[in-house]
Amino acid sequence: FVFTTATQDYAEKVLEVLVPRGKLIRHCLCQQDCVCAQGCYWKDLSRLGRDLDKLVALDHTAQGFPAQAANWVPVPRWSGDLQDEELLHLIPRLAQLSREVRSGGGGQAP
Repeated sequence: FVFTTATQDYAEKVLEVLVPRGKLIRHCLCQQDCVCAQGCYWKDLSRLGRDLDKLVALDHTAQGFPAQAANWVPVPRWSGDLQDEELLHLIPRLAQLSREVRSGGGGQAP
């Protein structure tokens, strides 16, 4: 899944560049799928229809997930640096969370 507060047109254009032919991303939720409160859009993870105990969200701001802050894993905002490997640094933490969920530990995001 990709869940963004961006408009659908913008998100589709970005995904076309990042993931040609859509082979890795099955679903893209956009601004129209967000909750709008006082002019701000935020992502309600319960709209995914998944068990929230088994779901994490990577984002540069917690403001996007006020109702599910425990599911948020912070990542720095991408600045366009093609050498950026920040997501690679998350692999050990995501692997740990996966093991905890599979063992019934219900690991909480940091």
